[in-house]
Amino acid sequence: MRGSRLVAVGHYQPAKVLTNADLAELVDTSDEWISSRVGIRTRHVAGADEPVDELAAHAGAKALAAAGLAPADIDLVLVATSTAIDRSPNTAARVAARLGMASPAVLDLNVVCAGFTHALATADSLVRTGTARRALVIGADKMTAVTDWTDRSTCVLVGDGAGAAVVEASEEALIGPVLWGSVPEMGHAVRIEGTPPVFAQEGQSVYRWATTQLPPIARQVCERAGLTPEDLAAVVLHQANLRIIEPVARKIGAVNAVIARDVVESGNTSAASIPMALSKLVERGQITTGDPVLLFGFGGNLSYAGQVVRCP
Repeated sequence: MRGSRLVAVGHYQPAKVLTNADLAELVDTSDEWISSRVGIRTRHVAGADEPVDELAAHAGAKALAAAGLAPADIDLVLVATSTAIDRSPNTAARVAARLGMASPAVLDLNVVCAGFTHALATADSLVRTGTARRALVIGADKMTAVTDWTDRSTCVLVGDGAGAAVVEASEEALIGPVLWGSVPEMGHAVRIEGTPPVFAQEGQSVYRWATTQLPPIARQVCERAGLTPEDLAAVVLHQANLRIIEPVARKIGAVNAVIARDVVESGNTSAASIPMALSKLVERGQITTGDPVLLFGFGGNLSYAGQVVRCP
């Protein structure tokens, strides 16, 4: 089996920014209340005329441009999302159409906040076995479309956006082995249910699970990649809540790593959060080509998936 690697990354966020002060005009909250509890200060909000596939296509186009590739160079499109409205055509097919691709395989994955790392692991496997030659992997969500704007416990959390990565075959395995799983009996802790669908969660249950159960799993991800946490140049966790990100990162023991904190300016963007945060670290020069980076998604379904990748 061959290896695979990240060739390039890209991200996109809608132009409209919603501040904590803006939210204070909608619900009983304040900048101090939001900042102290979840660490979020701003989030980007897509308009009614900006569907998930449009966000995804913008991010995908940026990743392709960064890789110096044309849409025709891609033969697999994987989109991780839980907020697409329509069932068919799926989001990946609509992204392929927007980008003018020829005849790629098009797959959607719904693992909510752990969607991108699941999709990346899937692309890695398919590329390594030769089933796909080159894949465009996207995490995209429009969480504001499934939000109850009268519920201050959830509306302060969410934002919209997309992040993308190009994956291709390589002589070395530069995308490490995935470690993934779930806690099915606790799937009720994070939900997008109903008609119309609405996001809800049991915040304390998620916090306890994430801060106690996930650090040892993340350390096992490093072991599978043949590294120690001290070797990591960056840690990109799902951007759920700063009060989860910081203790989990500390317990992992990545003392030399840059910790992604994009949640502060972007909020919780579900499947978009990891590739978007990774793309920003690359764009800002905070990590460089070849650096080992831990990607670790967790959340909806109480699912998790992580791998160590080498920075493109």
